[in-house]
Formats: sequence, C-alpha cells, structure tokens
Amino acid sequence: MDQVTASIAPARTASSKSAAPGSGNDAAGTVTKRLGSELMSLMMSASPGISAFPKNDGNLFEWIGTIEGPDGTIYAGLTFKISIHFPPNYPYVPPKINFESPCFHPNVDINSGAICLDILQDKWSAVYSVQTILLSLQSLLGEPNNASPLNPDASKIWNQPEAFKMQLMRHYRPISDDGPN
Repeated sequence: MDQVTASIAPARTASSKSAAPGSGNDAAGTVTKRLGSELMSLMMSASPGISAFPKNDGNLFEWIGTIEGPDGTIYAGLTFKISIHFPPNYPYVPPKINFESPCFHPNVDINSGAICLDILQDKWSAVYSVQTILLSLQSLLGEPNNASPLNPDASKIWNQPEAFKMQLMRHYRPISDDGPN
C-alpha cells in the first residue's frame, strides 16, 4: 500500500513539512479549487435572479455578478451588477463585494457601492458560498437592516414607498451588455 501511495502522492520535502497548512501555493490551489467548485454549483443551481462568474478566464479571484430584485419588493424588475473580489485566504475571510450599478438602498453606499451586511463582516463563516451570499444580498434588497444604515437618506424614506421608489429610479441604471455600469 505504501508503494501505491508513494507513486500517486507528491514527495514531501523538509520545507513542505515545516510550512504552515494553507500557506503559499497550497493555499492558492485550495482556494482555486473551492472557487471552481462554487462556480460549478452556482451554474448548476436553479436559484432564480442571481448569477456570477469570473471576469476573465484566467482569474478565479475576480468575479462579476447580477442580482435581480425579488418579486413583491420595490426592487422587482430591476437588475444590479456587482463585483466580487476573493482574498487569497478565502473562505476563511469573506469576499469583498460592491454594487457596480448604483443601488439606492439603506444598506448600500450609493457612491462606492459598499454593502453593510453582517455575513460579509462579523457574522462571516467559511461554510458560506457564493450562492448563499448572492441569495442573502437578494433578500437584503427587500428586507434592509434600517438599524444599521450605510445610506441614511434611503433609511429615512424606506417606509415611504412612493418617495423611496422615486429616489431608487432616479439613481437606477439598467445593465447594458456593451458598456460598464
């Protein structure tokens, strides 16, 4: 059995024994494998209104995605573009996600696209996947956390649907395939 294991397992050197698990190329390979697996899961899922994929074929650490506003919410019928940057120590650290499309929302900075969502900060867990993050963001659109607003103007008028919709549509830019948004 040792001969079989030795023939398929890479030889261990003294330097690889002393290296911390998850460091260097091993970590990059592990993260790349995880991201590849998450991409396949997302592509095979039947979750409506969410999508994400790498920006470039050669880089699994930079993704672009879309989130459609959930039915029955003020965001229904609207689609937003997001960017996702995965750190080298993902999934132990959350990805950095921003709205690329202007999004008037209590928990989104209208200028930078930064998002205030607990699972992307202090409630992060390595068990979360891109799919669970996108579903959480989609849910956040219809159910903001007004106790922790990133956009106080949006928070103030959230309970005034007509005024909110007017501001939302003032900032909204439909996604086009031929240009940045």
